[in-house]
Amino acid sequence: MEIRPILSTLSRHKTAAALIVLEIALSCAIICNALFIVSQRIEVMELPSGIDESHLLEIGLSGIGEQVDADARTAEDIATLRAIPGVENVAITNQLPFQSGSWNTSLSASPEPDAQSVNGAQYMFGENMVKTVGLELLAGRDFNADEYRSNEELSKTTATEQMPSSAILTDAMARQFFPDGNAVGKTVYMLGIPITVVGVTKTLLRPNMQNNNRTYGVIFPIRMSFSGGGRYIIRVADPARRDEVMKQALATLEKNDPNRLVWTNLTLEEKRAKNFANDRDMIGLLLIVSGLLLLVTAVGIIGLASFWVQQRTKQIGIRRALGATRGQILRYFQTENFLLAGIGIVLGMLLAYSLNYWLMGRYELPRLPLLYLPVGAVLLWVIGQIAVFGPARRAASIPPAVATRSA
Repeated sequence: MEIRPILSTLSRHKTAAALIVLEIALSCAIICNALFIVSQRIEVMELPSGIDESHLLEIGLSGIGEQVDADARTAEDIATLRAIPGVENVAITNQLPFQSGSWNTSLSASPEPDAQSVNGAQYMFGENMVKTVGLELLAGRDFNADEYRSNEELSKTTATEQMPSSAILTDAMARQFFPDGNAVGKTVYMLGIPITVVGVTKTLLRPNMQNNNRTYGVIFPIRMSFSGGGRYIIRVADPARRDEVMKQALATLEKNDPNRLVWTNLTLEEKRAKNFANDRDMIGLLLIVSGLLLLVTAVGIIGLASFWVQQRTKQIGIRRALGATRGQILRYFQTENFLLAGIGIVLGMLLAYSLNYWLMGRYELPRLPLLYLPVGAVLLWVIGQIAVFGPARRAASIPPAVATRSA
């Protein structure tokens, strides 16, 4: 089919053609970026945390009034929690993945004050925490018993010799300092203090993944207390008994000391779900908006095609009288819509990149991959062809005698 007659016809309907092109262009730009944002959110939501979430419970407490010997009370809590039937292990930490705030620190490869540093999540693990959460070590070892320090004691001294001299790094952070992957036994520095890397873990997700930095982290052998920001992590043998164990754990802690308030008591799966609730809402909203936008675009194409069929009834009748088949009439309208959609998609690709550039600067979104442009183009072309099929088929079904008489 020749394109020239179609272009000639469109030139006589510039306003209507421009409106449909603009509608398709805006749809292309918005849908490409919406699908990209959805894929980014899903990717973040499915990131492995590095811990065995299905077997873990978290309980955080705060004391009422002055606390006497919080370290001793914390040790008592851990011992009594470990005695609960169904509990495999108990440990204490300052944080775990999937929370709004985080403890952070910076490490450098040199003790010099102006040395370039790498920022990561600062985890403080008490005894047995690596085993409790099921952390996988790629190299090196867990902390030795003599390497642990009490956070309560550290807060009362400024002596650098009291600081932990060892640490476990996540693989991503270790490779920032040692790209060859041989980090164990090497030295990094925190505020000029030398720290020996004794182990490297496969991954340990950053609690709140700030600045899109999701996998940089360092673990120190620091024993927290319940009143100093520590939270108890309980590993259960059977995930089906988590609710039962949680009730017994809360009752045990209440019995140990009733003058305390529980500020968190969740399974790690509940914590993940709560942390990503806004992301799920955003995904749903973007998919709904994209669906409605595609529907509006399809309705616009149907309306415009129906209007043009009505306006061109005489032209269709003459073409049929001159021998044009139904298939040729059908292909004419589909080709016309394909051209309009093509122009709109090309314009939409430019708008999509412009919108993505703005989102990159405003929300730190990555650059839109080229893959999303052909995906959006094919989607809009398919919807356009489906939308125009009905009006085009009705046009092809008009008998020549009826078309010329109605004109």
